[in-house]
Amino acid sequence: MKRSTLAIALGIASSIAVFIGNASAQPSTARIDDALRGAVEHGDVPGVVALVTDRKGVIYRGAFGVADVASKKPMAVDSMFRIASMTKAITSVALMQLVEQGKLGLEDPVDKYLPEMRKLPVFESFDASTGEYRLRPSTKPMTVRHVLTHTSGLGYPFTSAILRDFKPRPGEAYADGPLLFEPGERWHYGTSTDIVGRLVEKISGENLEAYFLRHILTPLKMTDTSYNIPQAKASRVVAAQQRDGERMDGKIVPQSPQPALTVPMPIGGGGLTSTADDYGRFVRMLLDGGELDGVRVLESGTVTLMGQNAIGNVSVPALKTALPRSADFTFIADGRDKWGLGFLITVDHVPGKRSAGSLSWGGINNTYYWIDPGRGIAGVIMMQYLPFADAEALAVYDAFERGAYQLVTAER
Repeated sequence: MKRSTLAIALGIASSIAVFIGNASAQPSTARIDDALRGAVEHGDVPGVVALVTDRKGVIYRGAFGVADVASKKPMAVDSMFRIASMTKAITSVALMQLVEQGKLGLEDPVDKYLPEMRKLPVFESFDASTGEYRLRPSTKPMTVRHVLTHTSGLGYPFTSAILRDFKPRPGEAYADGPLLFEPGERWHYGTSTDIVGRLVEKISGENLEAYFLRHILTPLKMTDTSYNIPQAKASRVVAAQQRDGERMDGKIVPQSPQPALTVPMPIGGGGLTSTADDYGRFVRMLLDGGELDGVRVLESGTVTLMGQNAIGNVSVPALKTALPRSADFTFIADGRDKWGLGFLITVDHVPGKRSAGSLSWGGINNTYYWIDPGRGIAGVIMMQYLPFADAEALAVYDAFERGAYQLVTAER
C-alpha cells in the first residue's frame, strides 16, 4: 500500500476502534461488531454485511448501517449485493470442473475453442497526446492458463489509460483486444475471465447462468446467487451507490439510474448478485478442499492447484487507476504477490491478518473475500459503492480482518 494511502487507511482504522452504540454480541465477536458499527456511525461507509467461516461453519455474521442512503432502509444479513468481479472466482471454478473432466487443458490455446480469439492484434505503439496507434498481430498463442491468470494481455479501460483512450479507426472493430502485450509476458487485470466464461459456455453447451445453477449454485445451496434477480427478492437488493463528484471523492449518494434486475447476456467477469451467506458457502467449499456438506464440487487436488502460483516469475503489480470509478490497487504487495487459477495469492504474512498463501479478490462495488487455508478460515465483507478500493472501505476491511483473526485466536 502506498505510504499516503496507508496513512489515510490507518487513520480511519484507528477511528473505527472508537465506537458508538451498544454491542449486542458476545465478547468474542464484540471487536468485529464494534469496528463495523463504528465505521457506519462515523460515516465512513453507509452499510456493511460481514461473515467469517471456518471449515465447520459460520463463526461470525453481522449487518450494520443502511442498504440505501436515500431511503435509509436498514441493512440485513440477507441483503443482496451486486458482487461484480467476485463472480470471477465462480467462473474459474466452473472452468476447472471442465478441466477435471478432461474437456480442455490449461495449456490449450484459447482459439482451439474460440476461433475468434486467434491472432488478436497487439499494441505496438500508442501516442497518448494524439490517440494515434500501431497494431501488429500477436505472435504467441493465448492459452487457457493465460485467461485464468490475467496474463492474456487483455485489460479494462479503468486499469489501462491506453484502453481508456483508444478509439478504433473507421472500419476497424475489435470485439476482444487489442492486447496490451503478448500473452504470458506480464499480469494485467482485465477481461480475461470473460473469456473463461465463454469457454465454459462453448465446452459445456450451456449458458453461463444455467451452468452455474446446475453445477455450483444448486449443489452448494447458494439460493440467493444469480445473474437475474427474481422480482420477489428485489426489496433485498442493496442500492448501487457512489461517492459524489466528477472524481468520486464526495459523500456517498445513490447511482441514477439504478441497475436493472436482469442481465440479458451474463459474462464470466462479473454480474452476479449474492449474499454474504451464499458467498460464505462458496469460500467454505474451497476451504474444505472442494466439498461442502458432503457435496463435492471440485477435487481436492484441483483446489490445491488453483491456490498455487500459476504465473511463474511474473508478479502482480499494484495498478494505477485510469478512471475515477476505482482507486489505485494499493491492497496488492506491488511486484511480490502472485496469481493462481482464479485468485490473488498473498505472498507475505502480515501480523494479525491472513497467512502467506491466502487467496483473495473483490468486486468493484467494494465487496471482498479472502480464504486462508493455513489458518482454516475465510472472510466475506460486502459494501456497495464506488470507487473500488476506496480508502475508507479498505480500512473497514482491514479492521474486520484483524477482528476475525482475534476471534479465531480467542476461540482456539
